[in-house]
Amino acid sequence: MAIEKNLLKNTGAASQNAPSKEQKAKDHYKSIADDALYNSINHLNPAYGNKLSGAEGAIEFRDSGVWTYDNKGRKYLDCLGGYGIFNVGHRHPKVIDAVKNQLDQVCLHSQELINPWSAYLAKQLASITPEGLEYAFFCNSGTEAVEGAIKLARLYTGKTEIISTRNSYHGVSMGALSATGRDVFRKPFEPLLNGFKHIEFGDIKALEEAIDENTAAVILEPIQGEGGINVPPAGYMKAVRKLTKERGILMILDEVQTGMGRTGRMFASEHDEISPDIMCLAKALGGGVMPIGAFMSTPEVWQVLVPNPTIHNSTFGGNPLACAAASATIEVLIEENLPARSAVMGSYFKAQLDELKKDYPDMIGDVRGLGLLLGLEFTSEELRWKVQTELFYRGVLVAATLNAHKTMRLEPPLIINKPQIDLAVRTIKGILDDIIEGKLSITE
Repeated sequence: MAIEKNLLKNTGAASQNAPSKEQKAKDHYKSIADDALYNSINHLNPAYGNKLSGAEGAIEFRDSGVWTYDNKGRKYLDCLGGYGIFNVGHRHPKVIDAVKNQLDQVCLHSQELINPWSAYLAKQLASITPEGLEYAFFCNSGTEAVEGAIKLARLYTGKTEIISTRNSYHGVSMGALSATGRDVFRKPFEPLLNGFKHIEFGDIKALEEAIDENTAAVILEPIQGEGGINVPPAGYMKAVRKLTKERGILMILDEVQTGMGRTGRMFASEHDEISPDIMCLAKALGGGVMPIGAFMSTPEVWQVLVPNPTIHNSTFGGNPLACAAASATIEVLIEENLPARSAVMGSYFKAQLDELKKDYPDMIGDVRGLGLLLGLEFTSEELRWKVQTELFYRGVLVAATLNAHKTMRLEPPLIINKPQIDLAVRTIKGILDDIIEGKLSITE
């Protein structure tokens, strides 16, 4: 009996000392983080060894709000925002809770029964998007949203030609890549899809001349993101909308990066008070927690999908976890008034950058953008790279734009505040001063 009691006692003690499930999960994440660089180089792409974070062995370990922390405990102010994913910040508790709660209900839908979350989210989007956009198809990314929009435009019009713009970026699948207006992405995969024209962004006369009897639609970003944060001339988007209506072609707006409050309105098209025929969404729609994309359109256009609803489909599109995250994200954007906050903080950020431009005219060529989608253009690509590199070392995350190598993007979470903006600007200023004083060389 005494032996049994001792066994029970020892078992209880061992049980008390055993790590919890939460601790085991943390320990496991740490173990895979320790091997992340090796695994990335050897099993994802050797190029990971050339990345700045790879060279420094900086592994993303945890995130919160506007901050990212690596596995060595270093803290970074996130002014990149996952290229526009983290509009509501990293790990917003309401979005996290929505996904956790859904995990106890239904994770992935059966495909046969009605999915309540996709239906509810579609209704939410219809209530906040530009007038007339009442139907939604859910997918997993911005590229997929663009693919669906192109197919819908061709199906509805019975025509094949799509007009896009130079320096645009719409994704890298074959259809979206055909719309993308940058040869460095296109050339290695040619021949791409037939029926795509590329004209200058912001040139309404060029669009007028490009439209012919085969034109189904024009696809535009309200602000070119990867093109260098290019804001079109005042009145351009309205003129495009007027022209497309007059000529009987569809207007597709790619709001993958500009949507969900990024530019100071819920959607960038609201600045010009226009409603497109088709709109693409993704990135911030999932609240920085789940991947989700969507394309939306009007009841009239959507009618062509009614005879065969599965003519375009997605296994994981509109899954309950992603839709729960997106639904909570919409609520956060509205409850915390984040589009308006983006307008205020964006104006403040841009004003500070404009002051930098005045103080360093030989180093900063331009400041562009709207809301918290900002581009800081340097006078050379080498200078941009040096500033970007030093910002990383000094704890501020930024990136270049893919189609304009002199331009650095500043795309922080919409919850960023003035002291944090001041920190970013002060850090850029310190780097420029160090370059002028010879403490840093842009050729190294």
